[in-house]
Amino acid sequence: MIELRAFTLADAGVIVSWISGPVELLMWAGPGFRWPLDDPQLAAYAVEPGRRTWMGVGPEGRLVGHASLRLAADGLSARLGRVLVAPDARGRGYGTGLLTQVLTLAFARLGLERVELGVFARNGNAVRLYERLGFRVDQVLPDVERVEGQSWSVLQMSLAKAGWSAGVG
Repeated sequence: MIELRAFTLADAGVIVSWISGPVELLMWAGPGFRWPLDDPQLAAYAVEPGRRTWMGVGPEGRLVGHASLRLAADGLSARLGRVLVAPDARGRGYGTGLLTQVLTLAFARLGLERVELGVFARNGNAVRLYERLGFRVDQVLPDVERVEGQSWSVLQMSLAKAGWSAGVG
């Protein structure tokens, strides 16, 4: 079971330790941060208007993940982003647990009608997780980034509250 707690600046070092290089940073956060990731960048991120940030706490109080929602001006939708599972916790269901908690909060407590996200198509594990939770691809944005001589495309995905309430996830 995963519990959410608010991200604090005391968590910055943990997140920094989970990102091993500039390619992994881009995979996690898109072009919104620069390498090397540091506390001032995470501090600015944590106070962005409309952004809610959480740490996923697993068994024995261990930090196992991070995620955020950026609420839209309409108050009815949000953009899920910056989802990250600790490297030594991957493949154990923590991503599913983390996102289940975030989506439950988004739809039940925040009253959102829709959650959207963007994910690099090459991030197959994340794409499969989002699909298992009910997200569907709305649009493919080809060649958004060029990394180490390769073009990276982005999948724009979304999940409506009705899809989540119907037992998806």
